[in-house]
Amino acid sequence: MKNRTATARSTSRRAFMKTAAAAGAGLLILPTGARVGAAAPSNKLNVALIGAYGRALAHYDPIASENVVALCDVNEDHIAIAAERFPNAKHYVDWRQCLEQKDLDAIICCTTDHTHAFVATWAMNRGLHVYCEKPLANSVAEARLVRETYLKNKDKIATQCGMQRHAHENFNRVSELIRDGAIGELEEVHAWGNRQIPKPGYLPAQGEPPRNLHYDLWIGPSPFHPYNPGYFEGGPGANCLSWNMYWDFGSGQVGDMGSHTMDIVWCAIDAGLPTSAEATGEPFNPEVTPVRLAATFEHPANAWRPPIRVTWHQGGAMPDAPGDYIDLNKVDHGAMFKGSKGVLVSSFTNRIIIPGVDEADMTYYKPRTRETLIPPLGHFQNEWTNACKGNLKTTCNFDYAGTMIEQLLLGHVAYRAGAKLEYDGANGRVTNNAEADALLSRTYREGWVLNG
Repeated sequence: MKNRTATARSTSRRAFMKTAAAAGAGLLILPTGARVGAAAPSNKLNVALIGAYGRALAHYDPIASENVVALCDVNEDHIAIAAERFPNAKHYVDWRQCLEQKDLDAIICCTTDHTHAFVATWAMNRGLHVYCEKPLANSVAEARLVRETYLKNKDKIATQCGMQRHAHENFNRVSELIRDGAIGELEEVHAWGNRQIPKPGYLPAQGEPPRNLHYDLWIGPSPFHPYNPGYFEGGPGANCLSWNMYWDFGSGQVGDMGSHTMDIVWCAIDAGLPTSAEATGEPFNPEVTPVRLAATFEHPANAWRPPIRVTWHQGGAMPDAPGDYIDLNKVDHGAMFKGSKGVLVSSFTNRIIIPGVDEADMTYYKPRTRETLIPPLGHFQNEWTNACKGNLKTTCNFDYAGTMIEQLLLGHVAYRAGAKLEYDGANGRVTNNAEADALLSRTYREGWVLNG
């Protein structure tokens, strides 16, 4: 299908601040040269919304106070919906063309999972601030490139991965309790999700793509699969459940709810990349990611805790409960921290401590005062836009989120290899299994470049 770019009304470039008003300390030079600082919140970003419907709907209100100057979507009907809210934006169906618009400061990526790393990397290479929905990548190699590109540019751009549940204050409280020793010395950690969406394999060819859908662009860098309307079922924000469990289009629950739920753990354990990975699950399907999976990672000690094992469970695989009277299955997405003196079980918004030994009388633990608690994050999307205009600091930047998703995706590699893998995180290599090492990256269609 021919790629069409519908170029609509152009938006005049916002006027520069007057020199007198712009003078002063704490100013940041944005990619397009506009001076914006934390002390000047009235300044507006020029934003491109790439992926203009579905998950993008959650961004309409937060970015309504900015200048939305570009809308991009492979579905022209979705562009039309977004254009009702942002009538002055230019229109694109190919994100590569959108990124060449000269007046951009920042982009929000709400595309399909298998293009996230592409869009994010291309945008950062052009000096743009980036908010990218989770998962940040679809392979270990992609995760590493996104993180490396961010680290090269971290003094110029702000990034945020769309793990918006991180804004729940419970994340801070769990982190404080674990680091302050409320369950004693940390020994092992588990996170889990119970979503189960079994699929037999890629859908067969059925009909032709509608005229409004640029299906070849939807496939993007992945191997071609014939059109089937089943890939596009589900309402806004839930359509990803129609395609993200296929290897070429997503990473299943590892990338979906794993990105959210492992975040409870990641926020608390102060970890880098693991030194090993091993996984078990249902029989391997070369077309569909597993429903049932348990992947375990070993992490070295750091300044405040010993070496620990971290396990991700999904699709009915669950950790052992800390007592016969506790049903972890009632926490559909949660985390459990096991320590020398007790256990902490957490959902996204609640937590409970269960003493584990007779001497666990809590007298060894001194709670923080209210004044010393980690302050609330506030609105998650607004944290990013404020960072773009100020100190560039966000909670789920591409270093934090990139390291976390690299670990989870390494679990998929261990599952496919069927063996325990020794991992060299500094160089991104599996050192004891050449076949597994080859699975760290994926193959792209001709004409698609990851690091463009």
